[in-house]
Amino acid sequence: MRTGPAAFREGAAKDTCPADLTERHEAELNPTQITLVVSPRQDMVDLLGQGDHILRLIEQQFAADISVRGNEITFTGDPAEAQAVAALFTELIELAEQGQKPTPETVDRAIDMLKTGEASPTKLFSDVILSHRGQTIRPKTAGQKRYVDAIRNSTITFGIGPAGTGKTYLAMAMAVLALKNKDVGRIILTRPAVEAGEKLGYLPGNLYEKVDPYLRPLYDALFDMMDIEKSQALTEKGVIEVAPLAFMRGRTLNDSFIVLDEAQNTSPEQMKMFLTRLGFGSKVVVTGDVTQIDVPAGTSGLRQVRDILNGVQDVAFVELGSKDVVRHKLVQRIVTAYHTYEEARAAATEPERER
Repeated sequence: MRTGPAAFREGAAKDTCPADLTERHEAELNPTQITLVVSPRQDMVDLLGQGDHILRLIEQQFAADISVRGNEITFTGDPAEAQAVAALFTELIELAEQGQKPTPETVDRAIDMLKTGEASPTKLFSDVILSHRGQTIRPKTAGQKRYVDAIRNSTITFGIGPAGTGKTYLAMAMAVLALKNKDVGRIILTRPAVEAGEKLGYLPGNLYEKVDPYLRPLYDALFDMMDIEKSQALTEKGVIEVAPLAFMRGRTLNDSFIVLDEAQNTSPEQMKMFLTRLGFGSKVVVTGDVTQIDVPAGTSGLRQVRDILNGVQDVAFVELGSKDVVRHKLVQRIVTAYHTYEEARAAATEPERER
């Protein structure tokens, strides 16, 4: 008797995978045909989408023919294509068994991961960092998975990438998790207060009120992961501290999870000052986007630190790219377009520099 979410209809070999697949090679026939038998426990509507919209999305991405009959899905086509789409459905079936219904977003990312071989979608999507008010926070791309694993395994992690790649959000989630697990005694969130057209001295309010707008994105992320009342109570007790980078000078930060956001706007001196605040039992995550620097050219501490600390033990650098953007698809296209434009401009100005 078959067990598990799916199995091949005939001659399935034993395997620990969620769906046992066997190729049926017929000497006189080319292409290859693979049939996947889905467990009766699995709702085919959840797997294929309302009106088969998930199935149609997958058909657009693969050349193999996909046919569904009852709880059997058959893939026919080039051997590599048939294997690839069968592997995709195997991953989607296991995700559905875990209660994660396939969505166009998860299917797109699963296809990218399987095509590049960077990660298993099942392992990635099952890596839940936090759950709050029915919302789960987990890495959604292979790059984000590398980033989260680097934070777990390194004392200092640099997450460098464009807007929308989840650098700050995932770092905040890991910080809240560490506090909940009592791995650290406090969370410290900081970013440089770079003036954008207005001098701080001319802004209304006391010092905290002047710098509050610069720190608001950190509060917004924190409130996504913790009840506002609880986070405010922890802030009043000093367990959670949100402060501008200048407030870090002269301190030694022990037993803390420290996140430095928007690090591309630090000076080399500020970056050195911040990194040397590290105390015993602490973990540091530094995030930034070197394509959005608001300080004078050539003075970004984040650009310099990669050359200085690259290769130092217990320090990890994770580069995130346009494929790791998890906002609207148009944001991913905008990031890619800007990257292409900047590369072309750099290539055009290179001959002038040589002359």
